[in-house]
Amino acid sequence: MAETTRLEDWVAEEMKDPEFRAAWERLEPAYQVARLRMLRGWTQKDLARRVGTRRLAITRLEDGRREPGLPFLRRVAEALDARVVVRLEAREQGGEEE
Repeated sequence: MAETTRLEDWVAEEMKDPEFRAAWERLEPAYQVARLRMLRGWTQKDLARRVGTRRLAITRLEDGRREPGLPFLRRVAEALDARVVVRLEAREQGGEEE
């Protein structure tokens, strides 16, 4: 019988790979937009109408073909009754600089 791995455990292991981590972080906004849209029972067209854009812009955002600018993400977040959180982190893990 094949061993079963929980998604959270698999992701935690894969996040040790810098390439995987970079791809994951690049696609995180797309995932969250699609997740929130589906939780509301909306189609991409529904969200596009609420944002004031075309469905193609939402499709590109959700499939990762478009790296969204902050103003566009804010409009999408507003339509989804969500908020945008921006965080800067040091590239190197180590002691804090003074």
